[in-house]
Amino acid sequence: MRGVIMDHQLFSLVQQMTMEEKIAQLLQLAAPFFEGTESEGEITGPMASMGISEQHVQNAGSILGLSGAKQVIDIQQAYLKRNRLGIPLLVMADIVHGYRTIFPVPLAIGCSWDLELAEKSAQIAAAEAAVSGVHVTFAPMVDLVRDPRWGRVMESTGEDPYLNSLFARAFVRGFQGGDLTKETDRVAACVKHFAAYGAAEAGRDYNTVDLSEWQLREFYLPAYKAALDEGCEMVMTAFNTVNGIPVSGNKQLLRGLLRGEWGFDGVLISDWGAVKEMIPHGVAADEAEAAYKAIQAGVDIEMMTPTYVHHLQTLVESGAVDEALIDEAVLRILQLKKKLGLFEQPLRGANPEREREIVFCTDHRDTSRELAVKSCVLLKNDNVLPLKQGQKIALIGPFTRNGDILGPWSWKGSKEEAVQLYDAMATRTEPSLLTVAEGCGIEAFATEEQWNEALEAAREADVIVLALGEHSDMSGEAGSRADIRLPQAQLELIARLKPLHKPMAAVLFNGRPLDLHGVIDQADAVLEAWFPGSEGGAAVADLLFGFEMPSGRLTMSFPYSVGQVPVYYNAFNTGRPKDAPDAQERYVSQYLDIPNEPLLPFGFGLSYTTFAYEDAQLSAAEMTADKTLTVTVRVSNTGDLPGEEVVQLYVRDLAGDVVRPIKELKAFRKISPQPGESTEVAFTITEPQLRYYHSDYTYASDAGDFIAYIGPNSRDTVELPFRLVK
Repeated sequence: MRGVIMDHQLFSLVQQMTMEEKIAQLLQLAAPFFEGTESEGEITGPMASMGISEQHVQNAGSILGLSGAKQVIDIQQAYLKRNRLGIPLLVMADIVHGYRTIFPVPLAIGCSWDLELAEKSAQIAAAEAAVSGVHVTFAPMVDLVRDPRWGRVMESTGEDPYLNSLFARAFVRGFQGGDLTKETDRVAACVKHFAAYGAAEAGRDYNTVDLSEWQLREFYLPAYKAALDEGCEMVMTAFNTVNGIPVSGNKQLLRGLLRGEWGFDGVLISDWGAVKEMIPHGVAADEAEAAYKAIQAGVDIEMMTPTYVHHLQTLVESGAVDEALIDEAVLRILQLKKKLGLFEQPLRGANPEREREIVFCTDHRDTSRELAVKSCVLLKNDNVLPLKQGQKIALIGPFTRNGDILGPWSWKGSKEEAVQLYDAMATRTEPSLLTVAEGCGIEAFATEEQWNEALEAAREADVIVLALGEHSDMSGEAGSRADIRLPQAQLELIARLKPLHKPMAAVLFNGRPLDLHGVIDQADAVLEAWFPGSEGGAAVADLLFGFEMPSGRLTMSFPYSVGQVPVYYNAFNTGRPKDAPDAQERYVSQYLDIPNEPLLPFGFGLSYTTFAYEDAQLSAAEMTADKTLTVTVRVSNTGDLPGEEVVQLYVRDLAGDVVRPIKELKAFRKISPQPGESTEVAFTITEPQLRYYHSDYTYASDAGDFIAYIGPNSRDTVELPFRLVK
C-alpha cells in the first residue's frame, strides 16, 4: 500500500490484513530485535525466550529505542521491503528532558515556573529527536508526586495538580506543535503514567496504589486530562494497580473513564512488560488471560511482552475476544502513522546532514543553560553568595569534576560533554584563586590523601564551595530510597570542614527533595541545582558568581524528616489540627519528635535580593458566578540587586461538601522589579477556580466563606477572606 491513505483507505487496509499482521501491529519490540541496528543481537536470548519469530519482527508495528537518522532510514527501508502491505514502522523512544542536548530534569523544570521555556525545551528535544528519526516520545510524565523516596519524582513537575497541568500542556505543545503531518521537526507525545503511578505505597517503584476515586479525580487525574485537552496523541498505562486492578487490565479506568468519559481515541500503550505483569500481580492466571484482559481494557500496543502475538488469534477464534477489538486497535495505530505522514514519507524527518547540524548545537545548549539557571533554587544564604571577585575559593566534593549531572533519563546525552562545575568556575574567576579537591566519593568515604588535599585547599581559601549530591542511579526508575539524606561520606566531609569556620556554600546535584539535615544546618548557603543537564556546570557557576540571579521556587516540599513522608502543602486540616485555638497540648494531629511542617515548603526559594509584600487587598468582600474578585498586592525589590520573584495566589474553601485542602495554588505571576522598584500584581478569582469534586463526583463550587492567600510561597502568605454568594 503506497500513497496518501484517507480514512476509508485505512479501513480498507485493515480489511486486507491477515489476523497475524493485525496482531503484529499491536506489538512493540526494542531496537536490538531488528536486523541492522547497532545493538543487534543483544536480545538474542530474550528473543528466544519470548518466542518472538522473524515474522513477528517483520510485521511488528513499532520499535522502541531506535535513533540516529542513518540507522532509522536503513531499518525503515529494510522493514518496508519485507512488510507485505508496506505499512511503515513507528519509532518511539524516551525523550524525557532532552535528546542529546539535555535539559534539567522535569522536577527542576517545574521549579522554574517558566511555562514558555519549558515548552521551548520540549520543542528543541522534539527537533533533535525528529531529525534523528524518532516519531514518538514517551513524555511528558505528569504523575503527581508527594513522596521523595520514589526515584521517579525527578520525572514529574511536582506536588500540585494545577501547576502540573500547566506544564503538561506546555510540554505537549512543545513536542507536537500544531500539525504533526506538516511539522516534521516535531514528535507525537505520549502522556504517562496513567494513572496515579506517583502514589505508589512507601515510595517504592512498581508498588501498589490504593486511592479513593474522589482523590484520584481531585488530585491525580487533572494533569493527564490537561495533556489530552492539549491534543496529546498517546497515553501509556501505569505499572500500578487502581482499585485493586493493574492499569493495563483495568477496563473501568481505560475504556470507562479514559475512552468513554474523556473521549480519548488515540493510541494506548502499555509500559514495558506491564501486560504480562498481570500474572505476578495476581489478576491473570497465564499469558492468555493477561492478553484477554488488556485487549478488553483497550490497550492497543503491548510493549515488550508477547501475550498478544501468542494468544489473541486463539482468543478471537474461540469467540472470547471480538475481532472488532483487534481492528479498532490496529486502526488507531494506523491513524497515528497517517497523522505523522508516514505513509507518504516513511522516513519523515530523518536527515543525517541536518542531524549533524542541529543536534547539540550552540543555540540548543544556550537554552539548556538558561533553563538550568531558572531551575536552580536557592534554599539558604547567610551572606555568602554571590561569590566575590578576588576571593580565594576552595571547590571541594565529588561533583567538582563530575559529568554525572544529566539525570537518569538522558538517553543520548553525554556525561563527557556536560559542562563540569570546576571548568565553568575557572572561566569566571582568576584560575589561580580557585583550588579544587574531590574530598570524598559520592558514597565512598575520604581516603587520608583525599582528606589532606581537601583540608589544605580549605585552609588557604576565603570561602568553601561544596559540590555534593546523588549519582544518577540513585534516582529515576527503580531508584527508590528509604534514606533520602546525602550519603554519609558527604555528610562527614561537611562535618570535618565545618570546624575551619570558613564561609561554606553547598551546591546539590540530585533528583529528589532530600532530608537536608547535616547540610542546611552546617552550610552557610545551599543552592539546589538538581540534575541540571548538559550546561549545568555553566549555569551553576553563573549563579554562584552572581552573573545570573537565582529565581527557582520549589514545586515539591522538602521534608523535615523522612518520617513525615508523604508531606505536601495542599493537605487536609484534620479534626484536631495542631494550630487550632483550643488545641490541647497532646491530643492533636502531630508528631511528638518533629514538626508537622516540611523543612522547606512548596513555592519556596530565595534570591540575592529581598522582596516586600504590601497593601494586599481584595476588590470586594463578596463574589458571584458572574462577578469576579481582583486580588492586588504591591511587591517591592528592597535589596541592592535585581531579581525575579514568583508571586503566588492560593485559596482555601473553609466548608465544603468534602474536606478541602488548607491551601490550593490558583495562579502565579513572575515579576522582575529593579532595586527600589515596586510592581503591583493583580490576580482575578473566578467561580470556576473554586470548583472541586463533590462526594457524588459532580464538579462544582459551593456558596460560603473562602480565604485568598498571597505571598512568595505556600507558607509565608497574607490572608484575605471573601465570600462566594449564589
